[in-house]
Amino acid sequence: MNKARLEEKYKQEIRAQLQEKLGLRNSMEIPKLNKIVLNVGVKEAVADSKVLQKVMNIVGKIAGQAPVKTLARKSIAGFKLREDMPIGVMVTLRKKRMYEFLDRLIGLALPKVRDFQGVPSKFDGRGNYNLGIKEWIIFPEIDYEVTDQFHGMNITIHTSAKNDQQGYELLKSFGMPFRKA
Repeated sequence: MNKARLEEKYKQEIRAQLQEKLGLRNSMEIPKLNKIVLNVGVKEAVADSKVLQKVMNIVGKIAGQAPVKTLARKSIAGFKLREDMPIGVMVTLRKKRMYEFLDRLIGLALPKVRDFQGVPSKFDGRGNYNLGIKEWIIFPEIDYEVTDQFHGMNITIHTSAKNDQQGYELLKSFGMPFRKA
């Protein structure tokens, strides 16, 4: 089984650079990617359940694996929402698919964003990174003519970093285009 390009780069170059840069003595302390979670909320699914199936197909193309439906946790009368009603889709990427998705995100998708100035460098305090995308049309897997609706997407990158600085250095070494301060 061949490895993803970023996975090879991580094992051959990035690990040693991070250990030196962060001053880590033990090689087990070096931060690494654990998983990437893609999440799409579909408010139109409350009125029309066919919309959710279209979104599932498109997210499946983007991720390279089948997504799962997310269900409402509680009923909200104002939104005509009932408990356990499907209202979104999510997919968790690990290992090879995770590295391949990150490679496509950094190299192909983010540069297609209009007026792109870089992504914000705000982490969650534990070395994990959240990125919101307004339109999923930036991914090359999506055909413009087939899709009639555009949805936003939340991308969460979970790392084994102990703090934000380690997480920042890890993603920066992969080539994440962070905004200049």
